[in-house]
Amino acid sequence: MTAGTDTTGAAPGYRPRRTLPLRVEAVRQLLRRRTLVAFAVVAGLPVVVWAAFAIGGTPGERNGTTTLIDVATSSGLNFSLAVLFVSSGFLLTIPVALFFGDTVASEASWSSLRYLLAAPVPRARLLASKLLVSLGFSATAVLALPTVALVVGTAAYGWSDLQLTTAGSLPPGTAVQRLVIIALYVFVSQLAVAGFAFWLSTVTDAPLGAVGGAVGVAIISNILDAITALGSLRNVLPTHWQYAWADALQPGQLEWAGMIKGTSVSVSFAVVFFALAFRGFRKKDIVS
Repeated sequence: MTAGTDTTGAAPGYRPRRTLPLRVEAVRQLLRRRTLVAFAVVAGLPVVVWAAFAIGGTPGERNGTTTLIDVATSSGLNFSLAVLFVSSGFLLTIPVALFFGDTVASEASWSSLRYLLAAPVPRARLLASKLLVSLGFSATAVLALPTVALVVGTAAYGWSDLQLTTAGSLPPGTAVQRLVIIALYVFVSQLAVAGFAFWLSTVTDAPLGAVGGAVGVAIISNILDAITALGSLRNVLPTHWQYAWADALQPGQLEWAGMIKGTSVSVSFAVVFFALAFRGFRKKDIVS
């Protein structure tokens, strides 16, 4: 055997861990049009909501009850929370499903997936890079929404206490901490959709199919959750606990029970589908 020959049969200097660096994949995904459009929509939504309030006037109580929308113009903190409220149920599902559902399927649809693997990039590393970049972009999109809304709301309505919908208020310092917790929980609650979208992206060559399938599952889950006859079965639905962050809007001690249950359900779904994605992709016959 010649000195310096790699006994594994790999080419000299080949290091699997150096293929497809994370920063390269991040730049590739960042320059995609769908990424720029998704971030533009997220950043523009608070401006649209502010314009709606400016045109329609100050919201007021309906049927004797006060909602987050009714107090949205009380302060920048209230505005940020109201924007997060109207978008967390469905709107934020779309960019998350887009980032995870499009990432592998788009490579297959462009017939570039086999060339990446021929580099050769190990399949597990390829999926891990795309998964981490999708997680990063999704987290950025979800967390950017309340951040931009806070800036817009503060400029429009000032910086003051967070007015609660029940009674009382929270000082700005405490309110910011609660808003961070809520935003992080909203991201975590989207992980179930992320996992399903990522798995679909590895089994189909149609990006729209993967993205649409994930969004469709979220819609079906919301419909089933509205059927009270299902009783406790609704507790395992991925969207059942999506508004558990409302427990953070208490004037006293923070209530964690609902958010812990929601986190366990969402993370469990995500882990299962991420595992299925890696298992199936490892043996998949890549022809495109």
